[in-house]
Amino acid sequence: MNSVVTPGSELQTGSAPHAIVIGSGFGGLAAAIRLSVRGYRVTVLEKLDAPGGRAYVFRQDGFTFDAGPTIITAPFLLDELWTLCGRKFSDDVDLRAMKPFFRLRFDDGDTFDYTGDPEQMRAEIRRIAPEDLDGYERFLKASATAYRLGYEQMGDMPFTKITDMLKVIPEMLKMQGLRSLHSLVRAHVKSPKLQTVLSFHPLLIGGNPYSVTAVYALISHLEQKHGVHSAMGGTGALVDAMVSLMQSQGAVLRCNSEVDEILVENGKAQGVRLVSGEVLHADVVVSNADAAWTYRHLIKSEHRKHWTDRKIERSSFSSGLFVWYFGTDKRYEDVPQHSVLLGPRYKGLLDDIFKKQHLAEDFSLYLHRPTELDPSLAPEGCDTFYVLAPVPHLESGTDWEAHAEPFRLAIQKRLEETVLPGFSEHIKTSLVMTPLDFQSRLLAFRGCAFSFEPKLTQSAWFRPHNVSEDVKGLYLVGAGTHPGAGIPGVITSAKVLDQVIPHAHSYA
Repeated sequence: MNSVVTPGSELQTGSAPHAIVIGSGFGGLAAAIRLSVRGYRVTVLEKLDAPGGRAYVFRQDGFTFDAGPTIITAPFLLDELWTLCGRKFSDDVDLRAMKPFFRLRFDDGDTFDYTGDPEQMRAEIRRIAPEDLDGYERFLKASATAYRLGYEQMGDMPFTKITDMLKVIPEMLKMQGLRSLHSLVRAHVKSPKLQTVLSFHPLLIGGNPYSVTAVYALISHLEQKHGVHSAMGGTGALVDAMVSLMQSQGAVLRCNSEVDEILVENGKAQGVRLVSGEVLHADVVVSNADAAWTYRHLIKSEHRKHWTDRKIERSSFSSGLFVWYFGTDKRYEDVPQHSVLLGPRYKGLLDDIFKKQHLAEDFSLYLHRPTELDPSLAPEGCDTFYVLAPVPHLESGTDWEAHAEPFRLAIQKRLEETVLPGFSEHIKTSLVMTPLDFQSRLLAFRGCAFSFEPKLTQSAWFRPHNVSEDVKGLYLVGAGTHPGAGIPGVITSAKVLDQVIPHAHSYA
């Protein structure tokens, strides 16, 4: 068992209340920082041998791979964490703006460079769908409204009471939040290609554009307003910086420390028992573990009247992911940092993934090439890549032990036919993750990459609350609670804790 006690640990006195944070993803690290600032002694427990959770870093044969998140779209949230600690974010992390944000490639070979330059965006629309220029402007206004009402006003609202939900219904109606995102986009633009360009974003956080609420239109405005960024050194450099910030406040990180059970007595969380048998007591427990896994596997059923086994198993869950990490012994300078390679179907493929739980033969891909901006992530003259395909979660019954290699080969063939001709001869290292790995390695319920599906009936008050409905003293952060998945969402979930967890002095 690895314990890291930092030089700042003297900031946390033995008399201060103790908070345990389960998991060191972005939500858990942000929660640890905020609790430390407010006077708690904080211990972060991580199952893996290094922090990050879904943002873990793989290093293999001289190549560095960010396991999951690759982009930063709300740097102001990170600035805020550093400011709380009396420091400056830019002193510790070098963020670089992406140009373009994404390059989308359609099945017929057409491309669309999605960027933060308003004139360039209009030029791209003029090129593929000039008749939709006015509609695009209307969509931008709808996106700005969704951002103002859905993110600025509702993002860090706790939603602990049904009255919280009732209060925002007028705002939801104002931003047409009861319809799907794709429906909202389709109301403004007629080109199927442009509809895809303006609606694909939820796929990056496990949502189906045809079922997520139109509130997710806010992502477009968020990107245009704050940009899309990448951290030099990879997203792992940001994880390391957050760990260092948390430790400067006296928090302790313990890796190789898997939690077996959240201990509950008289309806209140009392601490945790580790798989090793060690018991740690706490005044407050914050779970950054997968929300469904937290309730289904970490809390005995007799302590759960709301999140029963039946309720969890009848819920809808996000897509799974198939991720192939590979390094090449040559560079591909014409491939941008972020590419979206669309297959021959859009809605049909999404129906297969989200509704039919069927692994189709075709797929759409997200291709990440961080070495465009940061060559240090690969040996000299080489490129680091990962390619990601949304797939059904494990309820599909897919035998990934048998299907993983054929599926990888199909992706390899598709990449060679499109943007990386002949690259298979230059592969120097390779690593694959399937939904089975998400389940066993990350303890993701049903192998889902993003927990509960972010549709209307599983959003805000309907999502697992940041304050546990079942256990006093238990709080949730991360993708499975409010406001949802993605780095901005999980960091904001930690911000909600400031409103719902008592200040440390209340325990005195």
